[in-house]
Amino acid sequence: MKTMYVYIATNNSQTLYVGVTNDLERRMYEHRHKLIPGFTAHYNIGRLVYFEELDDPWPAIAREKVLKGWRRQRKIDLINSLNPEWKDLARGWE
Repeated sequence: MKTMYVYIATNNSQTLYVGVTNDLERRMYEHRHKLIPGFTAHYNIGRLVYFEELDDPWPAIAREKVLKGWRRQRKIDLINSLNPEWKDLARGWE
């Protein structure tokens, strides 16, 4: 089994991005340094505010789809339930 992570990252304007990866530290580095063109680079998404660890890729991908389908407020409520100060959970990883 491969460890997978479903995560929510944000920027200073609290734009939310939901993703899935097998290497959360590398993925946050890529977001912060805009190494992959697209939404996260354009909106300067670089602060990790929520993540879940799963033991299998298929449930992780399914969970990512569930979170992406949620309305913005429900995602905010999820973040606030575990990280009410919206601290960067990846701070110090670089």
